[in-house]
Amino acid sequence: MAEAALHTHDAPERATGWEGIASDLASDQRAFKSASWGKAMMWIFLLSDTFIFSCFLLSYMTVRTSTVVPWPNPSKVFALHIGGTELPLILIAIMTFVLISSSGTMAMAVNYGYRRDRKKTAMLLVLTAALGATFVGMQAFEWTKLIMEGVRPWTNPWGAEQFGSAFFMITGFHGTHVTFGVIFLLIVAWRVWRGDFDVGRRGFFTDRRGQYETVEIVGLYWHFVDLVWVFIFAFFYLW
Repeated sequence: MAEAALHTHDAPERATGWEGIASDLASDQRAFKSASWGKAMMWIFLLSDTFIFSCFLLSYMTVRTSTVVPWPNPSKVFALHIGGTELPLILIAIMTFVLISSSGTMAMAVNYGYRRDRKKTAMLLVLTAALGATFVGMQAFEWTKLIMEGVRPWTNPWGAEQFGSAFFMITGFHGTHVTFGVIFLLIVAWRVWRGDFDVGRRGFFTDRRGQYETVEIVGLYWHFVDLVWVFIFAFFYLW
């Protein structure tokens, strides 16, 4: 009881007015002092990107629920004919598996980065980039197939005209994120392989000597891209 009273007595009184506001802001600054600028800015970027993707998906859902023309059936639109058999959503399922698998290899790369295992970290980053590039390649095949079948941003042969614009806008914006992610992964993998983070060599994606925080920052971006695809897969392909 006496110890609790002592701590209560030692606690400073909370300032009021403008002084209180300044004190609150200063305390927040001290609370997040340990977070690097790179990690903090990445979280802010991901938050802003969340709003953009949310707006796209909400716009898509609004258009789909308000149109009076039947919406094209995704199982038919995205089906592949293999050996005379129609396989609905088979390509999308493979794309999803590839991208989710890349999230696992990215997590392993961050883990080995914390252990300062340069070779394994670089190899896993390259593997993650290869899976991402595979996803983009399959998405390019999907786009080509639909364009050849007559899908355009303003029309399509199966139903509501808004289908094309929603499809190209949402998947194209996400595919652009994956493409940039692959480029960033390869740059970081090259720097890890050269040992830049071990010696603190200056340049793009610079980190403190002996620190692999840049790998974690790229990992945050990559996990976000994977998570967004889960929502796109659920709302656009399965609905």
